[in-house]
Amino acid sequence: MMELYLDLISPPCRAVFLFAKALGIPFEFKYVDLIAGQQYSSEFGELNIVAKIPVMKDGGFTLSESTAILKYLVQKYSGSVGDHWFPAGLQQRARANEYLSWQHANLRGHCQKVFLLRTLFPVIMGFEVLEETMDAALENMKQSLNLLEEKFLQNKWFILGDKISVADVVAVVEIMQPLGTGVDGFEGRPKLIAWRGRVKEELGEELFDDAHKALMQLSSLPEKLKSSREFEKVKLSFQRFFN
Repeated sequence: MMELYLDLISPPCRAVFLFAKALGIPFEFKYVDLIAGQQYSSEFGELNIVAKIPVMKDGGFTLSESTAILKYLVQKYSGSVGDHWFPAGLQQRARANEYLSWQHANLRGHCQKVFLLRTLFPVIMGFEVLEETMDAALENMKQSLNLLEEKFLQNKWFILGDKISVADVVAVVEIMQPLGTGVDGFEGRPKLIAWRGRVKEELGEELFDDAHKALMQLSSLPEKLKSSREFEKVKLSFQRFFN
């Protein structure tokens, strides 16, 4: 059976998990504790993937990067996965790829930075976040949310039109990330709130809420990081992100 190496505190992992579960794609869940640094363990190293999850292992084939995994799953299970998830049509697929290419350094990067600044930054860097640093991160997230609304979603039900796609799954889990720290990116944005409701309905509300449970229970994260045997490796990775 295909194996998925995941930690549901990670938005890319949640996107892959939600898609596979909602579509009934069979897989074995392999938990990798990111905060404890398990991605750096020798066992994980045998996959020949360096500190990257989600990771998919399908027989002798191993693949990392969430968007690559989502596209693989769509194509492997094309007989049971509706075309709307990642349309075969040239221009619709190009629109999906446009969003997936944009989000890495924009919505994902900015939501992730807000999340990390509010949860792990003091542990990793040894001092509190400066107010102007936090304000700048929130402003960058706001600008990305504006682009999501105005360019990608517009007045459509979903990013590609009237049906859900992998782009919607990837987008919604990113905006949920800062919510785990009390920063609600949906607040004051009725269009995004309605869109999130439609995405949840399509995926299954219980499944969606289940996938986000770990995100909503973050109080133990700093202590877990400090006690990790791989703390220095995790710290170095985060320092590169902050710098």
